[in-house]
Amino acid sequence: MTDAYIFDAVRSPRGKGKPDGALHEVTSVRMAANALNELKARTNLDESLVEDVILGCVTGVGEQGACLARSAVLYAGWERSVPGLHINRFCASGMEAVNLAANQIRGGAGDLYVAGGVEMMSRVPMGSDGGALAVDPYLAMNAYFAPQGVSADLIATKYGFSRDDVDAYAVESQKRAAKAWDEGRFAKSVFAVKDQNGLTILDHDETIRPGADMQSLGALKPSFKDMGETMPGFDKVMMLRYPEVEKVNHVHHAGNSSGIVDGATAVLVGTKAAGEKLGLKPRARIRATAKIGSEPAIMLTGPVPVTEKILRDAGMKIGDIGTFEVNEAFAAVVLLFMQHFGVDHAAVNPNGGAIAMGHPLGATGAMIIGAALDEMERTDRETALATLCVAGGMGAATILERV
Repeated sequence: MTDAYIFDAVRSPRGKGKPDGALHEVTSVRMAANALNELKARTNLDESLVEDVILGCVTGVGEQGACLARSAVLYAGWERSVPGLHINRFCASGMEAVNLAANQIRGGAGDLYVAGGVEMMSRVPMGSDGGALAVDPYLAMNAYFAPQGVSADLIATKYGFSRDDVDAYAVESQKRAAKAWDEGRFAKSVFAVKDQNGLTILDHDETIRPGADMQSLGALKPSFKDMGETMPGFDKVMMLRYPEVEKVNHVHHAGNSSGIVDGATAVLVGTKAAGEKLGLKPRARIRATAKIGSEPAIMLTGPVPVTEKILRDAGMKIGDIGTFEVNEAFAAVVLLFMQHFGVDHAAVNPNGGAIAMGHPLGATGAMIIGAALDEMERTDRETALATLCVAGGMGAATILERV
């Protein structure tokens, strides 16, 4: 089997995903093209050698519809011989793009890929594509469907995480993200987004709140209490599936959940021979990839079983991993991961995560792979694991190994 290597990874800053966010004026295809061209400039890439461009994007309607990856290739002015593939595994779409590229290379289907993702949530609202899981009565009833926030609150209830627990985790995420920016830890990967005149629109993650504390978060009302307890009463749906739960404790709110943001990312993946042809040194080997289906009602527990699977597949133990990136969809998701594996918080999301910096759905999975890559190099770690919970009850993971 041919090894797949990462040669470089870039990302945009994450802009607030609302009409007053700094990146709101940038179209999805332009943002994706920006990431492609930044990667090309940094690596002196001959794009005619690229087998495929694979981009994750979750809400594939409107300007994010059709085959957004092919549109981005053309918008970027790349060789027309380069195809594009748009994929959707909900929150893991960007990770799945990287993993798919790696596995294509391993199987001999090409030597060089660009993978990543984009989501402009200020322009294409989350959920605007509809979807059978939420709206088809037969499917929703049989899957015990509930919104993700209610599922996150069910995790907190079932596994014993209090409001103070999730708030304390969120405060630490904000502090870590602010410190990482202050110390320039993202400088290697983040590129500034500029307008048509070359003027900088945004050069930093826009949603970090370094002043967040337990008092300010404690003043926020639970975001999912009304939809859980009143119409349409999703708490009752959850208790039908989990009768041992007598009452759902609603602890998540805007301050301890992932932020809605805009952003894009691109990763160059290839064989060692392809890198040598371009004069590039690999930064890491993709040692293993994995994806699983998990229980769709509680939905967000996927990082636990997919990590167990990827460790088995790689012949590793949890103690063999040097640093972890676990997407902060909700605070309880990461708390459950740490509780289950007995992992010290110091090793998990050391530079903050989506609670502080936001979660551009289709891009996040590839972004946390890039974050893990940077952190391995910064701290001289040999291995890293990146993983996400996924809507509909799934999980995805990637293990990186420094070269």
